[in-house]
Amino acid sequence: MNPNDDAGHGPPGVSRRGVLGGGAAVAVAVPLLATGAEATPVADPASADLVTVKVKVNGKPVSVQVDPRVTLLDTLREGLELTGTKKGCDRGQCGACTVHVDGRRVLSCLTLAATVNEREITTIEGLARGDRLHPMQQAFIERDGLQCGFCTPGQIMSAVGMVHEGHANSDDEIRERMSGNICRCSCYPFIVEAIRDAQKVMR
Repeated sequence: MNPNDDAGHGPPGVSRRGVLGGGAAVAVAVPLLATGAEATPVADPASADLVTVKVKVNGKPVSVQVDPRVTLLDTLREGLELTGTKKGCDRGQCGACTVHVDGRRVLSCLTLAATVNEREITTIEGLARGDRLHPMQQAFIERDGLQCGFCTPGQIMSAVGMVHEGHANSDDEIRERMSGNICRCSCYPFIVEAIRDAQKVMR
């Protein structure tokens, strides 16, 4: 028996290995190309028309060419390799993808990259100053406000944005304003404590 054939499945001479290994068109995502200077289009004439997005990401100017349907989340993770921003539900329900756009917290999975042209993006990678953690990052560590850590970047970015908005005046207000960030490990009491501590330093 030919090891490349799956007996009894599909037409003769066609195997799953053969189809996946070549001979059939496989749909792939168009890669995102980013540079620190001039943007260069992806060399794929069959791709959709790309748009150039010029932004400042964590203080550095970046030019990236993307499909106009690509989200900011995918651009950050796949195009700029800033993988601290997490893809959770990809539907705007968990908050794991929270970043700042011009200082305001947004859900990057619901934000098209093309809509942030000429704006300033801050991700979790941009909070620390060298080896010095942001007060919110430090407070999350000291208060043990994380367990698996998957939601933590979004929690921290949302918490920093909330404090800057002036909405961390009580535990109840913190819980209400952070309700869009889900922690499956249920570290909520420690998250509230961390935010309470950090906002005293930030102010």
